[in-house]
This record gives sequence, C-alpha cells and structure tokens, in this order.
Amino acid sequence: MDIAVCIKRVPLSPGRWTLTADGTEIDTSSSAMGWTLSPHEECATEAAVQLKETDGGTVTAFTLGTPESSEQIRELMAVGVDRGVLLETDGAEWDAQATAAALAEAIRADETDFSAVILGTESADVSGYQVGVRLAHALGWPIVTGVKGLSVENGIARCERVVGSEREVYEVALPAVIAVKDGLNIPRYPSVPGRIKARKKPIDTANPARPDPRVEKVSLALPPQEVGTAEVIGNGPDAAPRVVEILKEIGVLA
Repeated sequence: MDIAVCIKRVPLSPGRWTLTADGTEIDTSSSAMGWTLSPHEECATEAAVQLKETDGGTVTAFTLGTPESSEQIRELMAVGVDRGVLLETDGAEWDAQATAAALAEAIRADETDFSAVILGTESADVSGYQVGVRLAHALGWPIVTGVKGLSVENGIARCERVVGSEREVYEVALPAVIAVKDGLNIPRYPSVPGRIKARKKPIDTANPARPDPRVEKVSLALPPQEVGTAEVIGNGPDAAPRVVEILKEIGVLA
C-alpha cells in the first residue's frame, strides 16, 4: 500500500512571533523563530507508517515550502517515511486553492500509484481546514475529515470521527484522502539509527508556478501577549506587613 502524506513547515507555537513592517506576514528573520510540524500532521505520518508496517508499501512526504522545509521531511524520514517531494517556493504564503492544486499535480505526476493521501485536518498556523477538501476534489477522490480512528482492510478505509461522546464511522473505498486530527495515535520519536538512515533517503524537488492568489490577505494581527511583571514590596522583615495585605486582597486571609 503506497501512501502520500502532505505536511507543512510551521512556526513553533511557544516562540514569540513578530510581524513584518507591513503587517501582512510573520517575520521569520529572527534567529529565535523555531519551526516544526503540527500535531495533526505528525499523527498523519504515524498512521501512514503504521499502515506500511502492516500491509507493506511505501510512504512519500509532500510539502510546499522553502528549501528549509526539507528539514521537516528528514524528521519524518527518521520515523519511517521512505522519500520526500519538496515543491519549492520563495516563502510567500500560498492560498488553500493554489496549495491543493500544486499538491494534486505533484501526486498525479509521481511515478507511484498512491492508494491514499493522509494529512492533517488543519495546519497549525493558518487553520484553514480547506487544503484536504480541495485536494480530494482536484484528485476526484472521496475524503473523510476530522478522523480520530483509522484502519484499512481489503481496500476499504474505516474512519472514525468523534461527535460529542459518540463516534461516527465512515467507510470509503481507496484511493481516498483522509484528514486526521491530533490524538489519532501517539507519534513515535525518531531514533539515532533512524536519523542516520534519513540522511541517505531521497528528496525530489520541483518548482511549481504560483498562480495569482484568489484570496487577498489584508493584514495579520497578533493576539494580546501577556507580559510578566514583578513588584518589590520590601526587604526582609519590613516586607511582612505588605505580604499580609496582599494575602488579604486575594482572599487567602480573612
């Protein structure tokens, strides 16, 4: 069973984000900016690798991004992905329609006859929920989104979705697109031998043409960022009365 996994290099959430001067992009020039994959895509990769281990076949990672995105492909190769395809861009953000079109073209052009495409229901930065659906439409394949349980038998994918305290179950014939959520599984941690092997695995590169954007980005806004402060209330025994007052103010003392 040959599976394609679609991933995206995204800013590390705990990092401190800043915007460019025009307020339309995240400023990635800072050395403090970290990069990672979203938990959804880590779970998508783990699901693909588990299916490969059970049924045989290969796993290929596709990503649309800058040359630095090969770092994330190598990370996934260390846990079982066989090869990667980097659709190289200049770093400008592509809208969901253009992203899905580029991925669909690359998947169709690949020599591998994929049985499934697995990806996250949403990316960790934009959270648009659109690429998976648009990709399935472009490929002409069925799709199930929000998947929290997945198994494949006799060419049928059994997909479970959480709805409140219950689960919906969908069965789709392969080939299909499956968009998963965090919690589907526990992604494995790459081992040292896995990292060494990942250095030797192939990454193919293509340069898709970016179409005119169909969606206009007006501006971005950062959420309010909490800033911790400290107040010196005294030194030694002289601070004790003020400590008592503060404890009364917050309701610890009557």
